[in-house]
Amino acid sequence: MAPLDSTGPVDQDEYRRLSDLLAVGVAVASTRQGPHDLVVTVDSYLDLSYDPPTMLIALYGMSRAAEAVEEAGHFCLTLLAADQQALADRFGTPGAPLQGMLSGLEVTRTEDGDAILTGGLAHFAIRVDHAVDAATHRLLIGPVVEMGEGRPTAEPAVRFAGEKRTLL
Repeated sequence: MAPLDSTGPVDQDEYRRLSDLLAVGVAVASTRQGPHDLVVTVDSYLDLSYDPPTMLIALYGMSRAAEAVEEAGHFCLTLLAADQQALADRFGTPGAPLQGMLSGLEVTRTEDGDAILTGGLAHFAIRVDHAVDAATHRLLIGPVVEMGEGRPTAEPAVRFAGEKRTLL
């Protein structure tokens, strides 16, 4: 395939197709909005720094999830295991009702009260220090204030080429 002409606009459909070739781990971000839990599937997150431990997530800027996380000032990122893909599907459905999102699930809580989904690989509680607009998304960045190990030897939930995949 010929390289793209750097002087012209990038075709969005082609960009989407090619960027789906990134293999990414699947996680969920949780926060509280009043008395309710808000949980959303994310695959755009990043470990930014070890010193101090700092992470970032990218959420659609017009979403209630981005608004809720920024308003709360904190969230918990739970890295999902491959056998938790149904949770990624559950929390990745647009327009899911706010009430009862965690109904029937076993969770524990961070010190800030954000849900930690039991059975994940690990979790990270993050306090939002910076929020930056980037195209259609809001980058929420901050220090890790709490973390824990779940099932680190479980296979991670992975998305590649727009589909659920395994590493083997």
